[in-house]
Amino acid sequence: MRGRRFDRITTQFNDFFHSLPFKQRILISFVILITLAISAAGTISYLIASKEIQNNAFESSQETVNKTAQIMDTRLKNISTSIQSLMFSDAFEQMLRDVQNNDFLNYYKHLSALQFVFSQISYNEPLIQNVLIATPIGDFYSTSENRNPAQSFYDSDLYDKIKNSPKGVWYKGHADLFFSGNQRVLSFVTKGMHERVSSDPLNVFVVVNIKEREFVRLINQKSPSKDRNYVLVDAKGEDVIQDDVPNTYQFNQDALFLQQMRSGLQGSFFHEFHKADYLVNYTKLEIADDWILIGTQSKDLLLQQVNGIKRTTLYIIVGFVLTSWLLSNYLTALLLRPLFKLQGLMRKVEDNQLSVRFESRYTDEVAQVGFQFNRMLDEINQLIGNVKFSEQEKRKAEMKALTAQMEPHFLYNTLNAIYCKSVLGENNDVNELILALSQMFQLGLSGGKDMMTLEDELSHVKQYCAIQQKCYEGLFEYELIVEDDQLLAYYVPKIVLQPLVENSILHGFKDKASGGRIRIQISEDDQMLHLLVEDNGTGVDMDKVEQGMAAGVNTKKGYALRNIRNRLQLYYGNESRMKLTNNDKNGTTVALWIPMNKGDHE
Repeated sequence: MRGRRFDRITTQFNDFFHSLPFKQRILISFVILITLAISAAGTISYLIASKEIQNNAFESSQETVNKTAQIMDTRLKNISTSIQSLMFSDAFEQMLRDVQNNDFLNYYKHLSALQFVFSQISYNEPLIQNVLIATPIGDFYSTSENRNPAQSFYDSDLYDKIKNSPKGVWYKGHADLFFSGNQRVLSFVTKGMHERVSSDPLNVFVVVNIKEREFVRLINQKSPSKDRNYVLVDAKGEDVIQDDVPNTYQFNQDALFLQQMRSGLQGSFFHEFHKADYLVNYTKLEIADDWILIGTQSKDLLLQQVNGIKRTTLYIIVGFVLTSWLLSNYLTALLLRPLFKLQGLMRKVEDNQLSVRFESRYTDEVAQVGFQFNRMLDEINQLIGNVKFSEQEKRKAEMKALTAQMEPHFLYNTLNAIYCKSVLGENNDVNELILALSQMFQLGLSGGKDMMTLEDELSHVKQYCAIQQKCYEGLFEYELIVEDDQLLAYYVPKIVLQPLVENSILHGFKDKASGGRIRIQISEDDQMLHLLVEDNGTGVDMDKVEQGMAAGVNTKKGYALRNIRNRLQLYYGNESRMKLTNNDKNGTTVALWIPMNKGDHE
């Protein structure tokens, strides 16, 4: 019965459609096709856009949680590093020796000696509330804090936890038991030891209390939106810290939530809290492996942009359908003429005449196609410009990346030298090293520019040599020769000479204790800047150097020379040259030829 009724309705519609004038049939067909096309395109666009936006929202939310966790790990690692530096101090070593000998007589002496170390730790890491060193001969702490004598460390829960753990223990938020004020703190407890003092028979522990309120502020200030909430819990789902806004949901009583959270080091899933769906992103901290940072965000707020796209897509579809119905009568009569006009313009575009544009008094679909054609041409022109611009930016980025790869190998030696000379009281040398290092970095940064004058480049090398002469006393002398002072005004890529001098010191003089000589000579050769660095070191194996310079970026052989060659190639192409030879002094000579340029343009 239903089949017969459907067949009868279909037959009546066909009879009615065929009885209509041709113009009306075109009109109805046109409206139906446009309606179907726009609906399909809008639906597909919505599905693609909503899926992409949803995935981006999920990734962005997880990335935010991961970055926040990384910041927390970094700050906690800084605290752990500060405690290690405390245990490396001489005052701590002397205190451990007295504990080892059960000597109470020097207690106040060591207490005073440790005050500077305590102050420096608190200054370097503002999160630290106080530090307590518990020993059998007495407690050591900053005298600016009021110690609570009623609470012994060895009678606390912290001692029970650390004595059964071979490494440091992080303890969740609690009231400070060891100092007055009952302030909320997180604690890090580790066994006190020193490499020169045996720690086996000792019962010394270091307790670091961290300001809970500041730690909470550190977490919350990294949230980019007010609708995201951060919670720090342990593996059991219990709160590690107490926020100003207390957590109203008990994670530790939700077995399904805990199961999903324990599935990996980080992840995301949807979960229902208080009868509402939330996106949960979590990541486990590295420094405290049983602490988990959880970020929750309302699903509705997270996907509100997707819902907006859905409404917008629906409005666009309805709008286009209504417009097509109103303009279809005109399209049947005027369609061909603008199409031929558009076809002529397309032929001109085929001949690379991209300046042509479609013009029409009408606003029908064909005119819209013409205007879209204009926008396409505008986008093509813009794309061509963008491609040119991106290629220029790519070239700049490659040059900046190659410049940034010039690793300051000497930095660690310089800092060690500053530290040693400071300990030995050689303050003049310390001042000179710090000033030279500051000036060298100032010249090296050069306001973010890639080019600097030859005068600044030579000043950079002078500061570097001054630092190295302090670090390697008596190892070498250097000579700087500029044949014409007018050459100092020309521009060169920054940090192009220092790596060559560095190679001479680190590789050429590696078997020398003294007597090294470096000659840096600047001259003009056939309207080119000629830069020469020569040493009397051990020379190089030319085959190995060539192999290193031809190798990929992951090898360290020939690293500095390869870097300089690549930078010169990016700046000057084939106009620059570099030549490496062994000289008659059993050393190495590196010569560079650079086009003479009095402007810093690239």
